[in-house]
Amino acid sequence: MGCSVSYPSGAVVAFRLLDDGDDSGAWAQECLIDDIVETASVSFPSFEPFEGWRGREDRILLRNAFADCGISTYCGLAAIWLSERDDSRYWEADFYQPRTGRARHWIGQVAPRFEKLLGELTLAGRFSSGEAIFEQARSCN
Repeated sequence: MGCSVSYPSGAVVAFRLLDDGDDSGAWAQECLIDDIVETASVSFPSFEPFEGWRGREDRILLRNAFADCGISTYCGLAAIWLSERDDSRYWEADFYQPRTGRARHWIGQVAPRFEKLLGELTLAGRFSSGEAIFEQARSCN
C-alpha cells in the first residue's frame, strides 16, 4: 500500500505543498508553522499555543477546550488539521460535563473557514494503492 501524509482520523484537513523547488524543506516547514499559528490564532481566538504530539507523526500546534490544530508532513506535502481533542484531561472533563457534542458542533461550524484560510490543495481521491491525488483549491475571489 502507498504512503501518504498522516492526520488524525475524522479530522478536517487543509493541504499545502512545502517544497518551493529548493532544498530548504525544514525552513519552509518552520515558516508554514509560524503562518498556521498566526492565522489560526487570529481567526479562532480561543486557540492557545500548545506543544504536543498525537502519535509519532501528528504535531499539535494549537489547542482550545474542544479541538487540536496541528500539522503533519510527508514528502513535501503538509496536512494542516483540526480534530476533536483526544487527551485524558479532555475525556476526564467530558465525563463530568459532556463536551463531545459541543466540540463536534464547533468544528463543523469553523471547518469551511479553516479549509479556506489554510488550504491550497484539496484531496481529489485515492488510488487502490493508497496514493492520493490532489487538485488546486478553488478560490472565491
